[in-house]
Amino acid sequence: MLFAPDTEDVLEFNAALVNTTAGASRSGGDELATPAQLAALMTTFGFSGRRDRDEAELEAVRRARTRLRELWLLPRDEMVGPVNELLERLHAVPRLVRHDDLDWHLHATPQSAPLADRILVEAVLALVDVVRSDETARLRPCAADDCDGLLVDLSRNGSKRFCSVRCGNRMNMVAFRERRAAEEADRPVDR
Repeated sequence: MLFAPDTEDVLEFNAALVNTTAGASRSGGDELATPAQLAALMTTFGFSGRRDRDEAELEAVRRARTRLRELWLLPRDEMVGPVNELLERLHAVPRLVRHDDLDWHLHATPQSAPLADRILVEAVLALVDVVRSDETARLRPCAADDCDGLLVDLSRNGSKRFCSVRCGNRMNMVAFRERRAAEEADRPVDR
């Protein structure tokens, strides 16, 4: 395990959230276009607390998604300022909590705070761990040429390259076809 379990959970949620954009999603479209899609994502990841399930909340979460995408790609030292600014602006006060089936973990906003604020605060708390561990290189873009996805590499050796198996398979197929074409081009022509 690279980080505390709750940090890894938040990083995986963040990757899933930022990868709902059109250039990164499985469908190729924005997969966070309706309150129902947002509710499904929150349910999938077991996000607790207040949910308004309206257009205003959806738009706030979409703005948070954009902000997270920007943060994700910052170099370590450049990430610190925006992380600190968000913690201050959102009045984050970390505390240990235990609820549902989860053991002790951090929350830093009340459960009654707006969803987008809670998402951002949990994200920046996870980024604090990433920065402190000097592991920002584990947050990176997908290596697939045609994908805007981001990934969190929680593998032991830090070798994950693709945001999904789909991207990995697609790029492996491209590489296979390129090798095959090169082999065909190198073969002597029979006359």
